[in-house]
Amino acid sequence: MQSPFLRDLQSRGLIADIANGEELDRHLSDPATPRTMYVGFDPTADSLHIGSLLPLLTLRRAQIAGHRPIVLVGGGTGLIGDPSGKVGERALNPVDQVAAWAERLKGQVRPLLGFDGLRAAIVVDNYEWLSRLQVISFLRDIGKHFPLGAMIGREAVRSRMGRSEVGISYTEFSYQILQAYDFMALSDQHDCTVQLGGSDQWGNITAGIELIRRMRGRVAYGLTLPLVTKDDGAKFGKTETGTVWLDPVRTSAYEMFQFWLNTADADVVRFLKYFTFLSLEEIETLGRRTEAAAEKREAQRVLAREVTTLVHGPDKTEEAERVSAARFGGRGGNDSDGDAGPGTVLPPQSSPRPLWKVLHEARLVSSASEGRRLIQQGGVKVDGHSVADINAPLGAGAYTISLGKRRAYRIIIEGEAVGPRG
Repeated sequence: MQSPFLRDLQSRGLIADIANGEELDRHLSDPATPRTMYVGFDPTADSLHIGSLLPLLTLRRAQIAGHRPIVLVGGGTGLIGDPSGKVGERALNPVDQVAAWAERLKGQVRPLLGFDGLRAAIVVDNYEWLSRLQVISFLRDIGKHFPLGAMIGREAVRSRMGRSEVGISYTEFSYQILQAYDFMALSDQHDCTVQLGGSDQWGNITAGIELIRRMRGRVAYGLTLPLVTKDDGAKFGKTETGTVWLDPVRTSAYEMFQFWLNTADADVVRFLKYFTFLSLEEIETLGRRTEAAAEKREAQRVLAREVTTLVHGPDKTEEAERVSAARFGGRGGNDSDGDAGPGTVLPPQSSPRPLWKVLHEARLVSSASEGRRLIQQGGVKVDGHSVADINAPLGAGAYTISLGKRRAYRIIIEGEAVGPRG
């Protein structure tokens, strides 16, 4: 490949599928002609998760290679729901809630890209143009370019239509048209020629490419990234306590650091290629050191440091690394040493939970009676303050709950239903 950007992706195993591959290589190869490319995220929760990192960091690689990145936050498509990868219909979230989530996502992507200079990143919200569409003109001008047979043939639709008990609504069926329209809107407004996305977005991406060809007579391109999996088959981005989020309230820097530190030897080299900007030579050296002395976990520490710094910044990463060493490196430590350790997220409830119930539901104790006893004996602190009332109410929010002198946990009680384009 001639394009430095595509060569880098290929060497790191980051290409699943390419639309118009040879043409795309030529399209990206001229250093005097930077291109614009985008990735989209629908606000189906109040935070992105680490699965969102791969497309975001790929945009950053594109920017380093001299191209201009666009992050599209789907304030409009988030009101509809992408059927890709779903076995049932999504719940439709309130308009105000989706708008609030969209604003939070816009803030979360900013540390990961450069927003200054000639190739400054752009953040856009598709609610801006989708909310202005008129149904008659949309069906006449846009809908006629989408053959029904091709739409039904897409895997995300076909798999749902085969399930008589759930099926697919016209609302979700129309999602691919809206995402295709997004690509055309960005092509018109910002001369965007490339869409990136996860492998589950291939059908939506090619729909956009075809719409641009039909309506504008222009060539557009698409590239999908591989699905990230663990070597043992376990789902990536999940821990015993739930999803690993980019929001520091939901997943602290310490938890983020620990997640990457716990990467299996069989996965660490691949994840270093995917999620860091280390050279391939540096990664290969770390891989050899892991093979020679796996117990030192050197590659895992570098991975944890690099990714946590990208998400949380160097200060929080240094603190997380210090706390990790204090807790697990035999140097002691106490509850004030930075962020709390691994915790969990509890679902919303109509009234505040009593403290004993929080301990039990978060599995910090083996039984409700153990939780009550621990509180009554003065062994529980909430945000640094001792609590002796077993029924002390805990409403929606984030708490650091300490048990004894050595164990501290981050507990988040949701205030409204939360769930994490896809």
